[in-house]
Amino acid sequence: MSLKEPPPVVPAPPDEAPDSTGPADETPGPADGAKAGPAHRATAWPEARAAARRAGAGARAGREPSGLPLGEALGRVLAGPLTALADLPSFDTSAMDGWAVAGPGPWHVREETAVLAGHAPAAALATGEAVRIATGAPVPPGTTAALRTEHSRTERPRTEGPEHPRTGEPPYGGRLLLHALREVVGGQDIRPRGQECRSGDELLPAGTAVTPAVLGLAAAAGYDTLPVLPRPRVEILVLGDELLTAGLPHDGLIRDALGPMLGPWLAALGADVLATRRIGDDAEALYAAVAGSTADLVVTTGGTAAGPVDHVHRVLDKAGAVLLVDGVKVRPGHPMLLARLGADPARPRHVRHLVGLPGNPLAAVSGLLTLAAPLLAALTEPAPFAEPGSSTGPGPSVEPEPSTGPRPPAESGAGSEPRTPVPYRVPVRDEVHGHPHDTRLVPVVRHGGTAVPLRYNGPAMLRGIAAADGLAVVPPGGARPGQELDVLDLPWPPTAGAAPAQGACFT
Repeated sequence: MSLKEPPPVVPAPPDEAPDSTGPADETPGPADGAKAGPAHRATAWPEARAAARRAGAGARAGREPSGLPLGEALGRVLAGPLTALADLPSFDTSAMDGWAVAGPGPWHVREETAVLAGHAPAAALATGEAVRIATGAPVPPGTTAALRTEHSRTERPRTEGPEHPRTGEPPYGGRLLLHALREVVGGQDIRPRGQECRSGDELLPAGTAVTPAVLGLAAAAGYDTLPVLPRPRVEILVLGDELLTAGLPHDGLIRDALGPMLGPWLAALGADVLATRRIGDDAEALYAAVAGSTADLVVTTGGTAAGPVDHVHRVLDKAGAVLLVDGVKVRPGHPMLLARLGADPARPRHVRHLVGLPGNPLAAVSGLLTLAAPLLAALTEPAPFAEPGSSTGPGPSVEPEPSTGPRPPAESGAGSEPRTPVPYRVPVRDEVHGHPHDTRLVPVVRHGGTAVPLRYNGPAMLRGIAAADGLAVVPPGGARPGQELDVLDLPWPPTAGAAPAQGACFT
């Protein structure tokens, strides 16, 4: 990515003062959750992500795989190992257009139609015989090698008799002879049955993303449908009476930035977004929407702090929810939360969760990557595969360890798997100021093997994240130039070569 040379320091945004939700260094809440109530107990950022993963893993049990036709399975995740239903190839085939030959040459050519792909194999070849064959055709019994057309020549044997009166050519007769123009090795250019796999071989493990190549392999191996994990169903509830859905801001009203952003972002994380509903600041409407939702995950925006119209905690308490994370030691996004909702009597095994995002746009992005992304990733991972009769069961969910070096931009294409943000380490080019007690998430771009922090990183700003490749995880106290930081990629590929419109207005 081409970048203009930036100023050297990223200041902490002036509006990142401690939230009204309580001091930044409060003791984390209990690991097993607590009934929803008015008090916030902030959880350390890594612990909050781990709690979200555990919540997702715990909700997996009630989700059954579904069989989808190959044409509908692109982009999904295999629910179990992909095992071959047939040998590949399923019979000995010719790898080239040419001749099927038996024994050493030269060979007498059988005067019959060539052996073609999709047709029954020819009669067995006797030693010294050859027959025309096409690529992919089954080789006749007795074949010892396939001889490429370009590596061969044919001739008619000369017979006794007078030469042709006009051309002077000698008479020819008998069967056509085939000669090799180079050494013939036994088995050459024949694809033997089972060369790629035998029936029952594991071709791909559970959890593999279904790409176009996977679809091709599945079809070749005999599949008409694939067992895949269902996408997590997500419903988005946008809160706030001050939000406009069209036109310019006016009279204290502002445009809703989260409604248009969250659905596509969650879809990029692998979710099936059922709806984006605008609730306003109506506690009863919010309770009805939360209690009546059939989604696996409900995502709310705003209302998680302690203001006069911040209703989320009271609604969760009324709904009998259990708070798993109530505030996170991260800036922006401190008042985010994660709760386990009450069971649906009609679906007792269905475990539902709610992620409450702050209302400020970049703070909401922080909440997505801290709580929603790890939960969705764990929800869509297959349970550990156990052989029939094995007593092995699912183990505890573990937060993935960050890699120890910089990672190039992940490649992506049509049907590629969702890009769930997992931290990796890269040196930061410039000094980044930190919060005294909390983790900071700062938008960055990759440049020259380093992460370059962007200036527009306040809780209400989207200009920085719109130009970013990811979010750097800045520890309390900040980071010095060259210090390696964890970086969370965004769930889509960066635009190679693009220069942020911020130009020199970022550091």
